[in-house]
Amino acid sequence: MRLLVIEDDKDLNRQLVAALEAVGYAVDSAFDGEEGHFLGDTEPYDAVILDIGLPKMDGIAVLTSWRKAGRTMPVLILTARDGWTEKVRGFDAGADDYVAKPFHVEEILARLRALLRRAAGHASSELTCGPVALDTRSGRVLVAGAPVKLTSHEYRLLAYLMHHSGRVVSRTEIVEHLYDQDFDRDSNTIEVFIGRLRKKLGVDVLHTVRGLGYVMEPEPADRDGTSAGAAGGPLNPAR
Repeated sequence: MRLLVIEDDKDLNRQLVAALEAVGYAVDSAFDGEEGHFLGDTEPYDAVILDIGLPKMDGIAVLTSWRKAGRTMPVLILTARDGWTEKVRGFDAGADDYVAKPFHVEEILARLRALLRRAAGHASSELTCGPVALDTRSGRVLVAGAPVKLTSHEYRLLAYLMHHSGRVVSRTEIVEHLYDQDFDRDSNTIEVFIGRLRKKLGVDVLHTVRGLGYVMEPEPADRDGTSAGAAGGPLNPAR
């Protein structure tokens, strides 16, 4: 999942980015409202942490502009502890949740997990696809009850696909939502990680839909007359 942190306090911004990256998110950051507004308006973030009191363009104006432009990503606003009026203004502008300063990072992480689950239509912290289970709270992955050890990149990819299980996800979408702005989008990294995931999971749940992308499904997908689990085709993922 790819997140955006917009916070003008540089120390707090860096602390949030470090905490989010430590649990597997790809994170971009901005230190003022104008830069944050531009990033949120041009990049496909899965969620945004948005401070209300920002220089150049305040958080409410940023959020209002995004919603008017049709940007629907979940937004968690940061407010002062006694700023109940800011909370009301934030919700009226389109915020999905809020956290009052000062806060514990664990609360931010928990609220983000909930926002991401709801945005993908999941009610529980445990995502399942056939025998594969992924707990977004603990970061554990099980296959038929047995734990599977994944690297942070492999986990990030699996989590995104399982959040969107049953839907074909293109390579472009994966790159846009799993990596920050510095990622080499012309590399074959995605194909390599798809191959590694298939090998580590050891079950037939991650399929290639030729010419379109990948899908997590308990049974092989049959789209346009092609078995999605087949190797080869334009995407030719490594196995």
